[in-house]
Amino acid sequence: MSSSTTTSVPFDSLISERLDRTLVRSFLENVPDFVYFKDRDSKFIAVSHSKAARHGLQPDELIGKCDADFFSPEHAQWARVDEESIMATGEAIVAKRERTTFLDGKVTWSEVTKLPLQDTDGTIIGILGLTTDITAAEETKAKLEQTQRNLLDASRSAGMAEVATGVLHNVGNVLTSLNVSASVIAASLHQSKAASLMKLSNLLTEHTADLGEFVAHDPKGKRVPEFMDSLARHSIQERDRLLAELASLQQNIDHIKEIVSMQQAYATMVGVVEPLDPVVLMEDSLRMNAGALVRHDVQVERAFQPTPFVVAEKSKVLQILINLIRNAKYAADEGNPPQKVVILRIEPGEPGRVRLIVQDNGICIPKQNLEKIFTHGFTTRSDGHGFGLHSSLTVAREMKGTLTAYSDGDHQGATFTLDLPAVEAV
Repeated sequence: MSSSTTTSVPFDSLISERLDRTLVRSFLENVPDFVYFKDRDSKFIAVSHSKAARHGLQPDELIGKCDADFFSPEHAQWARVDEESIMATGEAIVAKRERTTFLDGKVTWSEVTKLPLQDTDGTIIGILGLTTDITAAEETKAKLEQTQRNLLDASRSAGMAEVATGVLHNVGNVLTSLNVSASVIAASLHQSKAASLMKLSNLLTEHTADLGEFVAHDPKGKRVPEFMDSLARHSIQERDRLLAELASLQQNIDHIKEIVSMQQAYATMVGVVEPLDPVVLMEDSLRMNAGALVRHDVQVERAFQPTPFVVAEKSKVLQILINLIRNAKYAADEGNPPQKVVILRIEPGEPGRVRLIVQDNGICIPKQNLEKIFTHGFTTRSDGHGFGLHSSLTVAREMKGTLTAYSDGDHQGATFTLDLPAVEAV
């Protein structure tokens, strides 16, 4: 790699002594992103306070130093390669995503924009850089990918195809929200004010010789302080927006973690018959469907009567209830009532029995289909597979339970009842 021997040019010499330095100083003191100017040897000649704070230093302490003083040799080498290319060709690097390793081993992620810095003659005399820290967004993405891997592992361990389908379906709804937030973050980063910063730099270098006069009397020059203030405020607002989106991302990731954790807990209990609280079973299955219900604006009502515990396998009851609640959501969507409602009921059944009921106000089940809906392969949805209700009926019977369906007719919705033995009956 070639190394220039050009003497470092002090930043103050790049601008007229008549320049009101408070304009530049105000910008460098307040801009939240890392802004820096380098000479042809890639040594810092001016930096923002945020850039200095990143290294635990004051701005003056960075002057004359280079990337090798703060980052790993590999990172410093490739940064130098990029900057030599910019100075040789005059072509900027915009919104480049970089993995940054510090000398102490700390790793961060950044989006970097670097522009050629020119004097009044158009000669390139250095580099103007703008770096945005995107570490939080990258860490969130990595956590999401790990959560997805955990989810798939848990699904395989459980061996419950229907539960896994339900879980993945609801995680998919949460992922839709995550994708929206990620898109907002990406759009904000790609629409940064780097181009405006380059225009400002070019404008200042064009008027190096008469900068004081330009700022004081030229219509464009008079707008420089206003523009700097606007640029700083925009950067702060952009940071706040990104932080809000990252908070939303984290909230959705926590929701996915909750779903995964719940399924893992059930998966470890496969084959175990035990006393179970009907309310807990209903609430757990509801949480696994929560994302889809909210996304489709379905209101949930609860009508839980006091009952004894049921005796069953957690994983199997979960499989049935997840499927029933998901089907109720689809029915409410297809029926398109003024307000889509799913009602969850728990009530005593015949002596020694407990009923867990899922009811919707959506499209009805025609009488001719009531006897068919539990048949393997039967479905009325174009994207249905036809084994959900059949599998649920089979599982209910394995637990000495029953699963029945009822519908009052046109747009009166449907009611599914899971009837299970109570503790006292065993």
